[in-house]
Amino acid sequence: MNSQQTLNLPDQKSAPELSLFLPVLDEEDNLRPMHAKISEALNALGKTAEVIYVDDGSTDKSLEILREIAGGDERVRVISLRRNYGQTAAMSAGIDAANGKILIPMDADLQNDPKDIARLLEKLDEGYDVVSGWRKNRQDKLVSRKIPSQIANRIISWIGGVPLHDYGCSLKAYRRDVIQDVRLYGEMHRFIPIYASWAGARVTEIPVDHHARTMGKSKYGISRTVKVVFDLMTIKFMASYQTKPIYVFGTFGLIAFLLSMFAGLWAFALKFIYGVSFILTPLPVIAIVLLAISMQFFLMGLLAEMLVRTYHESQNKTIYAVREKIGFNGEV
Repeated sequence: MNSQQTLNLPDQKSAPELSLFLPVLDEEDNLRPMHAKISEALNALGKTAEVIYVDDGSTDKSLEILREIAGGDERVRVISLRRNYGQTAAMSAGIDAANGKILIPMDADLQNDPKDIARLLEKLDEGYDVVSGWRKNRQDKLVSRKIPSQIANRIISWIGGVPLHDYGCSLKAYRRDVIQDVRLYGEMHRFIPIYASWAGARVTEIPVDHHARTMGKSKYGISRTVKVVFDLMTIKFMASYQTKPIYVFGTFGLIAFLLSMFAGLWAFALKFIYGVSFILTPLPVIAIVLLAISMQFFLMGLLAEMLVRTYHESQNKTIYAVREKIGFNGEV
């Protein structure tokens, strides 16, 4: 499979101006009103557009409703994934399928307002490549959602070097050329502005409306926060050591060697100065075994991150499997 097929690059003569893509997981009550708002916003813009819904293994009637929506709107295309792969994989499927010159992801739960698309596009016209939404007046619970999010956003901004207030807001606008080569893993969809910035893109943000969820159930929990922490570790590693991994491997190797020398000298000092036999102290074994195990696991984890990327990108493998495509007019 060549890169043209993998990235689903558009025919520039027929490419729509905008591609909206929305991950969907058990949102049967929200889909019809959400699409009505999207249609209203797109009609007001007067631009050619496509709307791609990615059903991420829904167990309710979401896919059935999406079929109905696709049948009534020629702009709509639907991708149904074989199982629930998570939001990052669903967004990756949307990016791969999008043909537009500007790509706009958003949530399907009615919390994002499609009317803000016009404001994102106005900001892009000022010369920016990425415009991120900022839920300045976020309608979520303070303790369980807003405060942890604020802390996480500050940490992400510090590590990634891109000062945004709200990495978790799905509503963003990207020029195609800064996103089409991005490969996503884990929960890394929120870090796309960082990847784009590293590639030289101009990134900014604007406040957008945010509505309280009135139907359906939130898919976010504390487990996602833990995953984001691990992904941050990966981001930092990839930013600092992707092209020079020997620096991190060598540093830990040196630390391991120095600690081993220290433990060995201490054991010899106990024996020859204080007369304590090697057999009577667990120091040599504990120092060597525990240090070796901790270093091996940590470094193997980082090495595995690199191997996964090599595996997927060298073979043009996606991180999802498509069950069916609706409204793609024979595209493979």
